Formats: sequence, structure tokens, C-alpha cells
Amino acid sequence: MNRNSKTHESFTASEPTRAPEPSGSQHATIQSIHEAVQQSSTWVKPLEQEMSRVIVGQKELVERLMVALLSNGHILLEGVPGLAKTLALKTLASTIHGGFRRIQFTPDMLPADIVGTEIYNMAKGTFEVKQGPVFSNLILADEINRAPAKVQSALLEAMQERQVTIGERSFVLPEPFLVMATQNPIEQEGTYPLPEAQVDRFMLKVVIGYPSVAEEKVIFDMADLSEAPAPVNTVVDADHIVHARRVVNTIFMDEKVKDYIVSLVCSTRDPQTFDLDLKPYIQIGASPRATLSLKASAKSLAYLDGRGYVTPQDVKSIAMDVLRHRVSITYEAEAEGLTGEQIVQTILDTVPVP
Repeated sequence: MNRNSKTHESFTASEPTRAPEPSGSQHATIQSIHEAVQQSSTWVKPLEQEMSRVIVGQKELVERLMVALLSNGHILLEGVPGLAKTLALKTLASTIHGGFRRIQFTPDMLPADIVGTEIYNMAKGTFEVKQGPVFSNLILADEINRAPAKVQSALLEAMQERQVTIGERSFVLPEPFLVMATQNPIEQEGTYPLPEAQVDRFMLKVVIGYPSVAEEKVIFDMADLSEAPAPVNTVVDADHIVHARRVVNTIFMDEKVKDYIVSLVCSTRDPQTFDLDLKPYIQIGASPRATLSLKASAKSLAYLDGRGYVTPQDVKSIAMDVLRHRVSITYEAEAEGLTGEQIVQTILDTVPVP
């Protein structure tokens, strides 16, 4: 998978792409971690190849899905209908031999429609639990902002706690467990904006657009070959994903890279400390959850590239997706036509890179 986007190119042209030089003992440790990553990540390229057989373009979406899977996080996806969001997650489920469920959110939904409920069995004279669609590995929460807050909270609680309570019993959700929630642009009729506290529970917010002209032509030609998507092969199972997560946690991160992550997050709260004239435009900055998400996702990117260490480029390339939904702007920013993404981009362009 090509991860050299324009953002990467402009960054590599002016900033160092290699982590600071480690000491002798650190070098031996990094080498052992690197070898462990190399051995553990042999499934990555075959999985990417299987995904590319079905999904045309959308490389960033596929990469972010894998990052979330490795980081034990969730994705909030924004884009117009018809951009293969459902197909991408369903295909990923097939490649990891996992369960897939799609939940269509509507204004008349109830929390029980997601987590399940108790049903009275007249023959036995007892209540029996009927589990909802959330009991699966990969969940597509389609148009989450069309459902009222109580229903949104039911899903987000399951995401956070990794378990649900039905009646007086608690049930642990399967592993791996990943939710990809799609939302329509809030300007569309019949949408309920997600509260900031709930949005913060998503590790990444990914915004996808239309395919290129060349990709559109490939989609056009593929549609003539078969009515159904091409079948994909299972590449890895749940146990390998869980093991890969443990390897990701061991990936080396230099102190200067850690400081860079903290500086990016803290600059959204106190921009003047970092010589940024953004205070009038930021209402709420990123929470500590953003720091942890940026750390985990940067390590996952390193893993996908087969490296045992994190570079500043890993951090910078994923920072927009980690921060864009965690920075709330003021009315003054809206009046001047500024968006949260523009503010985050200004921070990325200004905060020194180690």
C-alpha cells in the first residue's frame, strides 16, 4: 500500500523522517522489536492485496481500518453515500475471519435494537436474553447521526466498556471488536450532531471523497464482470490480530517523538504557549484520549510498514484523523470561515518536528 501521500511528500522534503539516533543498548532493543514486527506482520501485505481485489481506491480508508484494528479503536467516517464504506468493512471482516453486522440507524430506533433485550418464554415461564447485532467483530453503524442521543449512547457505551448489560446480566463483546460509524454531513436534513464527549470516543475520524477519474473507470469495468463482489480469502484470524496488538504495544518510541505528540495535543488547548494565535478560535481542545490515540495509531502505522520504531512522519501523517473531531471551534472561527481541520493543519505546520 502506498502511504506516500502529498502530506508525506511535503513533510519528507523539509523534515527528518528518521527517528532520533538511539544509544547502543537501545539499538539492540529496537533491533529485536524490529525482528518481532517483521515476523508478526507477514499477513499485512496479503490482506491489503485481498482488499484491493474488491475495493478500488480508498487506500487511506483501508489503511485507517487496519490502524484501528491494531490499536483496538473505532472509526468515525464521514462521506456521501456510495463510496464503498459498507463493502470495505465487510471485506475486512472476511479477510480476518470475523463476524460482520450492519446497523442502519433511524430516528425511531431504541437502544434494545442495538444491544438486545429480554424476551419472555411462555413455555418455560422465564425471561431469555436475545442478543442484539452489536455482538459481532466488525460493526458498521450506518448514519449514526440519524438516531437520537439515547440510541447513540447505547452503542458508544458498548464501544467504551466492551460489554453490554441486558437485564441483570453483563455480556462481554467478542474480540477483536471494531465499530465504524458513518455520519452524513450535519447540513443534511434529519441529522443529530454527535455530542463532543461521544465523538471523543472514536480514535479516528476519516473523511473520504469521490474516486479519481481512473478509479471511476476501473469501478465501471468491474461492475460488468459480476453482480456480486469478488470473493476474498481469509488471511488472518482473531488470535493473530490479538497477538499483533501485543507486538504493536512494544514498538519503540523515542522521547522526542513522545514530546512531539504531547506538544501537538497541548497546542490545541494552549496555542499561545506554542506561538500560535489560535486562542480566539478554539472553544475546546483535544482531551488526553487524543494523546493516547495518537500514540497507539502512530505505533500501528509503524507496524504496517514493518518497523520496530515510530518516526515523526508516522505521527504527523495520522494526526489530522486523530485531532480533527476533537477540536471544537468558536463562533468567531465560524464567522471567519475557519474549520477545525484548518486549525489542526495550522498546528501541524507550526509545531516543530523533532
